[in-house]
Amino acid sequence: MTDGGEKAGAGYLVWDAHACLPLHEAADIRVLERHRRAGCSFVSVNIGMDMNPLPQIMKVIASFRRQIAASPDMLVPVRTVADVETAHASGRLGVAFDLEGGLPLQGRPDMVGLFAALGIRQMHLAYNRNNALGGGCYDEDVPLTPHGRAVVAAINDAGILMDCSHTGHRTSLDIMAASTAPVIFSHANPRALCADGRNITDEQIRACIATGGVVCVNGVGRFLGDHAAGTPAILAHVDHLVQTYGDRHVGLGIDYSYPSGGLDDDPPGLDKDHWWPPAHGYVGGLNIKIAPPEQLPGIVEGLVRLGYGERALRGILGLNMLEVARRVWG
Repeated sequence: MTDGGEKAGAGYLVWDAHACLPLHEAADIRVLERHRRAGCSFVSVNIGMDMNPLPQIMKVIASFRRQIAASPDMLVPVRTVADVETAHASGRLGVAFDLEGGLPLQGRPDMVGLFAALGIRQMHLAYNRNNALGGGCYDEDVPLTPHGRAVVAAINDAGILMDCSHTGHRTSLDIMAASTAPVIFSHANPRALCADGRNITDEQIRACIATGGVVCVNGVGRFLGDHAAGTPAILAHVDHLVQTYGDRHVGLGIDYSYPSGGLDDDPPGLDKDHWWPPAHGYVGGLNIKIAPPEQLPGIVEGLVRLGYGERALRGILGLNMLEVARRVWG
Protein backbone atom coordinates (compact mmCIF):
# COMPACT_ATOMS: atom_id res chain seq x y z
CA MET A 1 0.00 0.00 0.00
CA THR A 2 1.47 3.35 -1.01
CA ASP A 3 0.49 6.46 0.84
CA GLY A 4 1.41 9.68 -0.88
CA GLY A 5 1.20 12.90 1.07
CA GLU A 6 2.98 13.78 4.30
CA LYS A 7 2.54 11.58 7.35
CA ALA A 8 2.56 12.46 11.03
CA GLY A 9 5.82 10.69 11.79
CA ALA A 10 6.89 7.20 10.72
CA GLY A 11 6.01 4.53 13.25
CA TYR A 12 3.88 6.69 15.55
CA LEU A 13 0.47 5.44 16.57
CA VAL A 14 -1.65 8.58 16.16
CA TRP A 15 -5.06 8.70 17.88
CA ASP A 16 -7.56 11.41 16.94
CA ALA A 17 -10.23 11.27 19.64
CA HIS A 18 -12.95 13.08 17.68
CA ALA A 19 -13.87 13.99 14.11
CA CYS A 20 -17.12 14.71 12.30
CA LEU A 21 -18.63 13.58 9.00
CA PRO A 22 -21.94 14.77 7.58
CA LEU A 23 -24.69 13.07 9.61
CA HIS A 24 -26.35 11.69 6.50
CA GLU A 25 -26.63 8.13 5.24
CA ALA A 26 -25.25 9.24 1.86
CA ALA A 27 -22.03 10.63 3.38
CA ASP A 28 -18.90 8.91 2.00
CA ILE A 29 -16.83 7.59 4.90
CA ARG A 30 -13.87 7.00 2.62
CA VAL A 31 -13.06 10.71 2.86
CA LEU A 32 -11.28 9.54 6.05
CA GLU A 33 -8.47 8.63 3.68
CA ARG A 34 -7.27 12.15 4.47
CA HIS A 35 -6.78 11.08 8.08
CA ARG A 36 -4.93 7.93 7.04
CA ARG A 37 -2.66 9.78 4.60
CA ALA A 38 -1.79 12.28 7.32
CA GLY A 39 -0.51 9.39 9.44
CA CYS A 40 -3.48 8.79 11.71
CA SER A 41 -3.94 5.26 13.09
CA PHE A 42 -7.35 5.71 14.75
CA VAL A 43 -10.19 8.21 14.65
CA SER A 44 -13.42 8.39 16.63
CA VAL A 45 -16.23 9.57 14.35
CA ASN A 46 -19.34 11.33 15.63
CA ILE A 47 -22.64 9.65 14.72
CA GLY A 48 -25.03 12.07 16.42
CA MET A 49 -25.63 14.84 18.94
CA ASP A 50 -28.43 15.83 21.29
CA MET A 51 -30.28 17.64 18.49
CA ASN A 52 -30.30 14.61 16.15
CA PRO A 53 -33.37 12.34 16.28
CA LEU A 54 -32.79 8.64 16.79
CA PRO A 55 -33.97 7.58 13.28
CA GLN A 56 -31.33 9.86 11.72
CA ILE A 57 -28.62 8.47 14.02
CA MET A 58 -29.53 4.86 13.26
CA LYS A 59 -29.40 5.48 9.50
CA VAL A 60 -25.97 7.07 9.88
CA ILE A 61 -24.65 4.16 11.96
CA ALA A 62 -26.00 1.62 9.46
CA SER A 63 -24.42 3.45 6.53
CA PHE A 64 -21.04 3.97 8.20
CA ARG A 65 -20.86 0.35 9.37
CA ARG A 66 -21.64 -0.91 5.87
CA GLN A 67 -19.05 1.35 4.28
CA ILE A 68 -16.33 0.38 6.77
CA ALA A 69 -17.00 -3.32 6.13
CA ALA A 70 -16.77 -2.64 2.37
CA SER A 71 -13.39 -0.88 2.70
CA PRO A 72 -11.03 -3.40 4.33
CA ASP A 73 -8.14 -2.05 2.27
CA MET A 74 -8.31 1.23 4.15
CA LEU A 75 -10.52 0.99 7.26
CA VAL A 76 -10.66 -1.27 10.31
CA PRO A 77 -13.78 -1.33 12.53
CA VAL A 78 -12.62 -0.85 16.12
CA ARG A 79 -14.09 -2.45 19.20
CA THR A 80 -10.88 -3.26 21.11
CA VAL A 81 -7.38 -1.92 21.57
CA ALA A 82 -6.16 -4.90 19.53
CA ASP A 83 -8.17 -3.57 16.58
CA VAL A 84 -6.40 -0.21 16.86
CA GLU A 85 -3.04 -1.95 16.96
CA THR A 86 -3.98 -4.05 13.93
CA ALA A 87 -4.95 -0.94 11.98
CA HIS A 88 -1.70 0.78 12.92
CA ALA A 89 0.50 -2.21 12.05
CA SER A 90 -1.16 -2.60 8.64
CA GLY A 91 -1.10 1.09 7.67
CA ARG A 92 -4.87 1.32 7.75
CA LEU A 93 -7.18 3.60 9.77
CA GLY A 94 -9.11 2.25 12.75
CA VAL A 95 -12.59 3.76 13.12
CA ALA A 96 -15.03 3.75 16.03
CA PHE A 97 -18.03 5.93 16.76
CA ASP A 98 -18.92 8.45 19.45
CA LEU A 99 -22.22 9.95 20.59
CA GLU A 100 -22.36 13.58 21.71
CA GLY A 101 -25.18 13.79 24.23
CA GLY A 102 -27.63 11.59 26.09
CA LEU A 103 -30.95 12.68 24.53
CA PRO A 104 -30.78 9.93 21.83
CA LEU A 105 -30.97 7.38 24.68
CA GLN A 106 -34.63 8.47 25.00
CA GLY A 107 -34.60 8.23 28.78
CA ARG A 108 -33.38 4.63 28.84
CA PRO A 109 -29.93 3.84 30.29
CA ASP A 110 -30.15 0.36 28.73
CA MET A 111 -29.86 2.03 25.30
CA VAL A 112 -26.17 2.52 26.12
CA GLY A 113 -25.53 -1.20 25.69
CA LEU A 114 -27.29 -1.19 22.33
CA PHE A 115 -25.17 1.71 21.10
CA ALA A 116 -22.06 -0.10 22.34
CA ALA A 117 -23.02 -3.16 20.29
CA LEU A 118 -23.32 -0.92 17.22
CA GLY A 119 -19.77 0.42 17.57
CA ILE A 120 -20.05 3.44 19.86
CA ARG A 121 -16.91 3.45 22.00
CA GLN A 122 -17.24 6.84 23.72
CA MET A 123 -20.04 9.24 24.62
CA HIS A 124 -20.92 12.25 26.71
CA LEU A 125 -24.15 13.34 28.31
CA ALA A 126 -24.96 16.90 27.22
CA TYR A 127 -24.12 18.83 24.06
CA ASN A 128 -23.72 22.52 25.00
CA ARG A 129 -27.20 22.83 26.58
CA ASN A 130 -28.83 21.28 29.64
CA ASN A 131 -30.94 18.15 29.39
CA ALA A 132 -32.46 15.54 31.71
CA LEU A 133 -29.04 14.07 32.47
CA GLY A 134 -27.13 17.22 33.43
CA GLY A 135 -25.64 20.47 32.27
CA GLY A 136 -24.12 21.68 29.02
CA CYS A 137 -21.25 24.13 28.85
CA TYR A 138 -23.37 27.01 27.40
CA ASP A 139 -26.22 26.81 29.90
CA GLU A 140 -27.01 27.20 33.59
CA ASP A 141 -24.36 25.37 35.65
CA VAL A 142 -26.37 22.49 37.11
CA PRO A 143 -25.34 19.20 38.75
CA LEU A 144 -25.57 15.71 37.32
CA THR A 145 -29.12 14.44 37.77
CA PRO A 146 -30.11 11.02 39.20
CA HIS A 147 -30.94 9.93 35.64
CA GLY A 148 -27.52 11.13 34.54
CA ARG A 149 -25.90 9.05 37.28
CA ALA A 150 -27.71 5.98 35.99
CA VAL A 151 -26.38 6.66 32.50
CA VAL A 152 -22.83 7.12 33.81
CA ALA A 153 -23.13 3.70 35.48
CA ALA A 154 -24.46 2.22 32.23
CA ILE A 155 -21.52 3.71 30.29
CA ASN A 156 -19.08 2.23 32.81
CA ASP A 157 -20.82 -1.15 32.64
CA ALA A 158 -20.78 -1.15 28.82
CA GLY A 159 -17.04 -0.46 28.68
CA ILE A 160 -17.46 2.83 26.80
CA LEU A 161 -15.19 5.83 27.27
CA MET A 162 -16.96 8.41 29.48
CA ASP A 163 -16.41 11.79 27.80
CA CYS A 164 -17.02 15.23 29.36
CA SER A 165 -16.54 17.43 26.28
CA HIS A 166 -19.35 19.98 25.79
CA THR A 167 -20.46 19.29 29.39
CA GLY A 168 -21.14 21.90 32.07
CA HIS A 169 -18.65 22.50 34.87
CA ARG A 170 -20.63 21.06 37.82
CA THR A 171 -21.98 18.14 35.82
CA SER A 172 -18.50 17.19 34.59
CA LEU A 173 -17.11 17.22 38.13
CA ASP A 174 -20.03 15.07 39.31
CA ILE A 175 -19.44 12.63 36.45
CA MET A 176 -15.78 12.29 37.29
CA ALA A 177 -16.60 11.70 40.96
CA ALA A 178 -19.22 9.07 40.08
CA SER A 179 -17.40 7.19 37.33
CA THR A 180 -15.68 3.91 38.21
CA ALA A 181 -13.48 4.15 35.10
CA PRO A 182 -11.17 6.82 33.65
CA VAL A 183 -12.96 9.86 32.18
CA ILE A 184 -11.69 11.79 29.16
CA PHE A 185 -12.18 15.13 27.47
CA SER A 186 -12.02 13.95 23.85
CA HIS A 187 -11.81 17.46 22.37
CA ALA A 188 -11.40 20.28 24.90
CA ASN A 189 -8.82 23.00 25.53
CA PRO A 190 -7.59 24.66 28.73
CA ARG A 191 -9.56 27.76 29.66
CA ALA A 192 -6.36 29.23 31.13
CA LEU A 193 -5.27 30.00 27.54
CA CYS A 194 -8.66 30.84 26.02
CA ALA A 195 -11.68 31.90 28.07
CA ASP A 196 -14.40 30.37 25.89
CA GLY A 197 -17.09 28.57 27.89
CA ARG A 198 -16.47 25.39 25.87
CA ASN A 199 -12.95 25.20 27.29
CA ILE A 200 -12.23 23.56 30.63
CA THR A 201 -10.96 24.87 33.94
CA ASP A 202 -7.96 23.74 35.96
CA GLU A 203 -10.40 22.10 38.39
CA GLN A 204 -11.91 20.01 35.59
CA ILE A 205 -8.48 19.05 34.26
CA ARG A 206 -7.25 17.97 37.69
CA ALA A 207 -10.42 15.93 38.25
CA CYS A 208 -10.00 14.23 34.87
CA ILE A 209 -6.39 13.32 35.64
CA ALA A 210 -7.44 11.98 39.05
CA THR A 211 -9.62 9.40 37.27
CA GLY A 212 -6.66 8.31 35.16
CA GLY A 213 -8.10 10.09 32.12
CA VAL A 214 -6.74 12.18 29.25
CA VAL A 215 -7.44 15.72 28.00
CA CYS A 216 -7.32 15.81 24.19
CA VAL A 217 -6.58 19.21 22.64
CA ASN A 218 -8.79 20.22 19.73
CA GLY A 219 -8.02 22.28 16.64
CA VAL A 220 -11.07 24.57 16.72
CA GLY A 221 -9.97 28.15 16.10
CA ARG A 222 -12.25 29.91 18.59
CA PHE A 223 -11.26 27.44 21.36
CA LEU A 224 -7.57 27.94 20.59
CA GLY A 225 -7.67 31.72 20.73
CA ASP A 226 -6.57 31.72 17.08
CA HIS A 227 -9.43 31.92 14.61
CA ALA A 228 -7.12 30.62 11.86
CA ALA A 229 -6.65 27.36 13.86
CA GLY A 230 -2.92 27.46 13.28
CA THR A 231 -0.55 24.71 14.38
CA PRO A 232 1.37 27.02 16.77
CA ALA A 233 -1.85 27.61 18.74
CA ILE A 234 -2.51 23.87 18.99
CA LEU A 235 1.06 23.36 20.21
CA ALA A 236 0.64 26.12 22.80
CA HIS A 237 -2.35 24.33 24.33
CA VAL A 238 -0.59 20.96 24.32
CA ASP A 239 2.52 22.47 25.87
CA HIS A 240 0.52 24.31 28.54
CA LEU A 241 -1.09 21.04 29.63
CA VAL A 242 2.21 19.19 29.60
CA GLN A 243 4.09 21.88 31.52
CA THR A 244 1.29 22.17 34.08
CA TYR A 245 0.15 18.57 34.50
CA GLY A 246 2.74 16.33 32.83
CA ASP A 247 2.67 14.52 29.49
CA ARG A 248 0.89 11.28 30.49
CA HIS A 249 -2.62 12.75 30.46
CA VAL A 250 -2.52 14.74 27.21
CA GLY A 251 -3.75 13.71 23.77
CA LEU A 252 -5.28 15.01 20.54
CA GLY A 253 -8.92 15.26 19.45
CA ILE A 254 -8.74 17.67 16.50
CA ASP A 255 -12.53 17.80 15.94
CA TYR A 256 -12.20 18.33 12.19
CA SER A 257 -15.57 18.48 10.44
CA TYR A 258 -15.47 17.11 6.90
CA PRO A 259 -17.34 19.23 4.31
CA SER A 260 -20.97 18.34 3.70
CA GLY A 261 -20.52 17.86 -0.04
CA GLY A 262 -23.94 19.38 -0.57
CA LEU A 263 -25.71 16.99 1.81
CA ASP A 264 -28.28 18.54 4.16
CA ASP A 265 -27.81 16.82 7.52
CA ASP A 266 -29.68 19.37 9.63
CA PRO A 267 -32.49 17.71 11.61
CA PRO A 268 -35.98 19.13 11.06
CA GLY A 269 -36.60 22.32 13.02
CA LEU A 270 -32.97 22.77 14.04
CA ASP A 271 -32.52 25.99 16.06
CA LYS A 272 -28.82 26.74 15.55
CA ASP A 273 -28.97 29.75 17.87
CA HIS A 274 -30.07 27.45 20.70
CA TRP A 275 -27.24 24.94 20.33
CA TRP A 276 -24.57 27.51 19.39
CA PRO A 277 -25.75 30.67 21.18
CA PRO A 278 -25.02 34.12 19.71
CA ALA A 279 -24.57 35.28 23.33
CA HIS A 280 -21.42 33.18 23.37
CA GLY A 281 -20.09 34.61 20.12
CA TYR A 282 -21.51 32.24 17.52
CA VAL A 283 -22.79 33.63 14.23
CA GLY A 284 -25.34 31.55 12.34
CA GLY A 285 -24.53 28.35 14.18
CA LEU A 286 -21.29 26.38 14.06
CA ASN A 287 -19.42 28.64 11.64
CA ILE A 288 -15.80 28.21 12.72
CA LYS A 289 -12.37 27.33 11.36
CA ILE A 290 -10.99 23.91 12.39
CA ALA A 291 -7.53 22.49 11.74
CA PRO A 292 -7.65 19.76 9.07
CA PRO A 293 -5.93 16.38 9.46
CA GLU A 294 -3.18 17.59 7.14
CA GLN A 295 -1.84 19.64 10.08
CA LEU A 296 -0.93 16.49 12.02
CA PRO A 297 2.61 16.23 10.58
CA GLY A 298 3.25 19.83 11.57
CA ILE A 299 2.03 19.11 15.09
CA VAL A 300 4.53 16.26 15.35
CA GLU A 301 7.34 18.46 14.07
CA GLY A 302 6.38 21.20 16.49
CA LEU A 303 6.44 18.85 19.48
CA VAL A 304 9.90 17.69 18.45
CA ARG A 305 11.06 21.30 18.22
CA LEU A 306 9.71 21.91 21.72
CA GLY A 307 12.09 19.22 22.93
CA TYR A 308 9.70 16.43 23.78
CA GLY A 309 11.41 13.08 24.16
CA GLU A 310 10.30 9.92 22.42
CA ARG A 311 8.19 8.58 25.31
CA ALA A 312 6.30 11.85 25.78
CA LEU A 313 5.83 12.29 22.04
CA ARG A 314 4.42 8.80 21.54
CA GLY A 315 2.14 9.24 24.54
CA ILE A 316 0.64 12.54 23.39
CA LEU A 317 0.18 11.36 19.81
CA GLY A 318 -1.66 8.20 20.75
CA LEU A 319 -0.39 5.89 23.46
CA ASN A 320 -1.95 7.87 26.33
CA MET A 321 -5.40 7.36 24.82
CA LEU A 322 -4.56 3.77 23.87
CA GLU A 323 -3.81 2.95 27.51
CA VAL A 324 -7.02 4.57 28.76
CA ALA A 325 -8.97 2.59 26.15
CA ARG A 326 -7.19 -0.57 27.27
CA ARG A 327 -8.50 0.03 30.80
CA VAL A 328 -12.04 0.93 29.72
CA TRP A 329 -12.71 -1.23 26.67
CA GLY A 330 -11.13 -4.31 28.21
